[in-house]
Order: sequence, then C-alpha cells, then structure tokens
Amino acid sequence: MFFIYRILLYLIILISPIILIFRIFNKKEDIKRFKEKFCFFSKYRKKGNLIWFHGASVGELLSIIPIIEKLEKNKNFKKILITSNTVSSSKVIKKFKFRKVTHQFYPIDTDFFCKKFLSHWKPSLAFFIDSEIWPNMIKNLDEKKIPITLLNARITKKTFNRWRMLSFFSKQIFSKINLCLASSKESKNYLINLGAKKVKFIGNLKFSQSENNIIPLEDKLKKFFKSKKIWCASSTHYPEEQFCGKIHKKLKIKYKNLLTIIIPRHIDRVSKIKKDLENLNLKVHLHAPHKMISKNTDIYLVNEFGKTKSFYNSCDNVFLGGSLVSHGGQNPLEATRYRCNILHGPNIQNFNEIYKLLKNLKLSSEIKNENSMTIMLEKLFMKKKSSKIKIKKLELIGKRILNKTYKEIIS
Repeated sequence: MFFIYRILLYLIILISPIILIFRIFNKKEDIKRFKEKFCFFSKYRKKGNLIWFHGASVGELLSIIPIIEKLEKNKNFKKILITSNTVSSSKVIKKFKFRKVTHQFYPIDTDFFCKKFLSHWKPSLAFFIDSEIWPNMIKNLDEKKIPITLLNARITKKTFNRWRMLSFFSKQIFSKINLCLASSKESKNYLINLGAKKVKFIGNLKFSQSENNIIPLEDKLKKFFKSKKIWCASSTHYPEEQFCGKIHKKLKIKYKNLLTIIIPRHIDRVSKIKKDLENLNLKVHLHAPHKMISKNTDIYLVNEFGKTKSFYNSCDNVFLGGSLVSHGGQNPLEATRYRCNILHGPNIQNFNEIYKLLKNLKLSSEIKNENSMTIMLEKLFMKKKSSKIKIKKLELIGKRILNKTYKEIIS
C-alpha cells in the first residue's frame, strides 16, 4: 500500500509545476518561500535540541499557541520548529514574534523529501496537530526512532470510514504513533480502532486561550460601529455570504442603521464576494485600504488577515460559517471568549462536543434557513453579551486541558 501511495505522490510531483503556477496566481503560495515544500530550506538548523510541531493551517496552529507560549518560558527547550501548509498560517506565526520558533512550509510527503527534511532539521520530538497524518513522514520518523505524538487528535466519522476502507494500511501508520492525545471521546474510540497503541482523552486544546492581547480597532471605526446596529458573520464559505446579504436586507426593513460585518474564511475570495453582494444591491465597504466609510454602508467586508478577534470584541452576535454548507463548521470558542452570542447552521460535525457544551450553557443557537436566522437575530438584538460566569466555566475547562496537555509534552 505504501508503494501505491508513493507512486501517486510522484505522479503529483510531475504535474506540480502546473499546480504551483495556479496556486501562486491565486496567492495561495508564497512566491519567495514555496521552494521549502521541495526541501530548499530558507533557514539554517541551529545547534541544540529541537522539537517540531506541524499543523495544516491557521486553526491547527492557533490551537497550540498557548503550548508554544509555555515552551518559550521553559529553559529546557531551546529550539522549536513549526511547519504548516498555507500562506495564511505562516503569517499568523510571524505575528506572535516567538524567540525560539522557526517556521517552514511542510515538505511534499515523498520518501525522498521526508528523509531530506529530517536530515536537515533533526527533531528530537515530533507533534502532528489535529488530523495531520502523513504516511511517509510517520514511517521515516519511526525508522529514526523519533517519538511521534498526535496532538489534539481529531478523527471524524467520515475520516474514520475512509481509513477503515484501508484497514491494513491504516494499522501500519497509526501503530507507529507513540502517543495520541484525543480531542474527544469519539476520536479516542476511532483512533483505537484504527490501530493506535497509546491513546489518551484529555480534551480539546481549542478550549485554551492565548495570552496575547488583541489589536484594537481604530477609534474612528469603533465610533462608527457604535452608531450602528451590528452583527458579524465569520469564517464564511461560499455561498454563505449571499445568505447573510439576504438576511441583512430583511433585517434592514426594521433596523435602518443595520451594519453586517462579514469575515470570510479565505480572504482571497473577497473580490468575488464583493461582486456577489453588490449584485444584491448592497453597498459594500472593504476594511483595507482604510478609507472613509459611507453612512449608507450595508456590508463591512474584512479583507485583512488576523483581525477576527478585534471584530468579535466589538460585536454581541456572531454567525459562524462553514455550518450551512457541508464543511462541518468552524471552531466557536474564540467568539465565545469575547462573550458573543453564537449562531450556526446544522453542519457542525467537526466540533460536535464543543457545540453541545455551548448549547447546554445557552451560549449558541442553531439556525436552518433565512427565516429562522432573521427571527433569532431580532431576539438577540434585544439581549446583551453572554454571561461572564458562563464564559469563566469555559476558561477553567481550557486551563485544565492546557495544563494536562503541556505535562504530556514535557514528560
């Protein structure tokens, strides 16, 4: 099975120039750094023990920021390598300005590149975040006897069924992972069935919170928001922006000073989103460049990365995208920490346990269509932000999970 997997990867490499040109054109690759994926390293390996964390994208890396912050203060850990696949995730890491951290893009998972990567960086420990399972890399780490941990491990029913179809192959891979720290009881059971030897359920790291402060919005923008009745649609996927635009039109009949803030999951889609919303006869203002905002603005469209927390801090009510489409939802905890009332669609299978807890605490509500969303927002406009006591419960859960996970890492 490894042989077939490797053949498929080499076929992808043959057409990789075409894929790269397309991705660079769509700003999904860093034109200066994409070569790192082919093990042309942009940074030297400094002396000393190095531990390595890999996460696919922004969400995965944000979940380990509290861990990295603790390791930055721990004198026993000198060097930290963080790898990811996306341009946006590299920008996130850069903003934290960690002293011990080096960021590189993750290499293509061929046997040749994996060997070259490990030969260069020589990690003493390897941590893969969430559901990042790369067969060739895991095989090479195992051969070099470098301990592997699947951190905040998440296996959905859909992913489990895919792996189960290749049961012999999956057992070869999962049995090589030294420790799996499952993010949910469901994931723990799936991991055991897939052949993982040592699995512990600690809880979802996404309950923990980074100590870094948010970057405040400009005074003029805050003043403008205070003059409006606002709500926010965050981490939206196509066609959820049009859905929110239609909600805005319905609500504006009653609330003349309504402003809808939309923060798309992928900001490279902003031009298309703007056009779609303008086709609904809505007046759209882009966050960047920071021009004067018209009083008649309907939609405030955020096209700058890393501003989400700042907008949550200014909003009472947030719709979390990826939940009206088959994506499986987005993590609601960040918005909850800012005491926002959470709205979401029915497709939240990627974060079932988190949403179940929020529902029990009456911090979130499910909507199914335009009518239910409009009614729910009208109700929420009459309410204040969520209770501080309820948010404190989430913070205590987060601290417990963070401390237990950190103990596993340093041990």
